[in-house]
Amino acid sequence: MKKTYEIEVDCANCANKMEEAAKKTAGVKDAVVNFMTLKMTVEFEESADDKTVMKEVLKNCKKVEEDCEIYL
Repeated sequence: MKKTYEIEVDCANCANKMEEAAKKTAGVKDAVVNFMTLKMTVEFEESADDKTVMKEVLKNCKKVEEDCEIYL
């Protein structure tokens, strides 16, 4: 399953850090952050609960870019 979320991030470098953090989160098969459109597309593992996984993605993203936001 793929879902797209609106994000708030200040620079392209920070967006890349968020993408890498999302990809390393359990339950995420793949993630792409588009800085120009301020959107994150996440592909989830088949057995993953998207809401639970996205809470972890947000936590991991805040570790690398503390003022970022993902609108769940």
